[in-house]
Amino acid sequence: MPIRLPSYSILSAGLILIALTGCGKSGNTVNAAPPAPTVSVMDVEPQTVPIYGEYAAQTFARDAVEIRGQVDGYIRKRLFQTGADVKTGDVLYVLDLRPYEADVAKAQADVAQSAANAEYASKQVALLQAEADLAQAEANQVKAQQDVDRLTPLVKADAASQQDLDAALAQLNANKANVNARKANVEQNRLSTRTQIAFSEAQMKSNQALLSTARLNLEYATIVAPIAGRIGDSLVQPGGLVTKNSAQPLTTLTPLDPIWVRFKVSEADYLTFLNHTGTDDLRHSPLQLLLADGSTFPQEGHVQDASNQVDPKTGTLELQATFANPKHQLLPGQFGRVRVRIRERRDVLLVPQRAITELQGAQSVLTVGPDNKAQGRPVVLGDRSGANWIVEQGLKPGDRVILDGLMTLGPGAPVNPQPAKN
Repeated sequence: MPIRLPSYSILSAGLILIALTGCGKSGNTVNAAPPAPTVSVMDVEPQTVPIYGEYAAQTFARDAVEIRGQVDGYIRKRLFQTGADVKTGDVLYVLDLRPYEADVAKAQADVAQSAANAEYASKQVALLQAEADLAQAEANQVKAQQDVDRLTPLVKADAASQQDLDAALAQLNANKANVNARKANVEQNRLSTRTQIAFSEAQMKSNQALLSTARLNLEYATIVAPIAGRIGDSLVQPGGLVTKNSAQPLTTLTPLDPIWVRFKVSEADYLTFLNHTGTDDLRHSPLQLLLADGSTFPQEGHVQDASNQVDPKTGTLELQATFANPKHQLLPGQFGRVRVRIRERRDVLLVPQRAITELQGAQSVLTVGPDNKAQGRPVVLGDRSGANWIVEQGLKPGDRVILDGLMTLGPGAPVNPQPAKN
């Protein structure tokens, strides 16, 4: 805050009192006046400065994960310490694996059995036998037909008996009937074999799916970290039962790098920022984070998300930014201030805050006149730029502003101006 000074009348009375006490009474002579105090001064010159806005901010964990069991079982091991940093894939809990190992072994046996059945069906043993029987029946039919064809002319020539021909015809008919029966048997076996092959293949796929499920459940019985972050307290201890439908998670895992920060800007600042950048993409502007102890976080941040509307109750727009947090210095829930460059001022005059005094709501500075005497200048201040204020009215380029000794100086006081050290 600007320094408040007593009124100039009180200060002038003090200077008169000092002058009177310095007068000697003998010889009506006055002691020599003390040397003018040395003061640091700076020449104000036009310059271009960035204007920053500062906004209350709070860190938060946007992608925090609840760790839950995906299968039922009792916890055999817990392999982390509360508050530890874990990496993706680190083992957190190990459940009782024995039931799931048994399920995997049974599923493997079922797959092997179904594979054997499919192999047997693919060999088509019954169909091959039926086809062989059909071939034998067809051969017998051919022989019977040959016997009939041989006896028929012999019977006509009375070289063979009719009885032998009748017996041959009967045998031919029997063989024809047998061939038809064997053909039907072949078709039946062919259909049965196709059905058995399809069933065996389907059964093998089903058993393979059961094996995959059993292996997946066995994998789920070892609970690992899905992301990297800092882990919280375990809500279920070793020996406790984990159920996949439990409403309570086992623990929580919070990613800390990057850390998310939310803050709200006024509608006016938002529009000013857009007019300055000429773009509606806020992600290109770097951010600084001022922490609660007054320090500046060393990493630079960038806006990632913005609300799609201005809050009509507060006239503000919420922005969400990320800051790299490799050392995990920041934790969710911390408060601070976000500083963002919203515009730029050209050809402005700057004075340090320590050079400004305030009296009854009016600001002023002391300058050095041509006669090396202090001169009071009322000023109108504008935006702040770091530890400096922009002076809108009251100063002109080349003015020499006094930076120190303001408590003991007043307008008209002689000074010994010296350039301020950077």
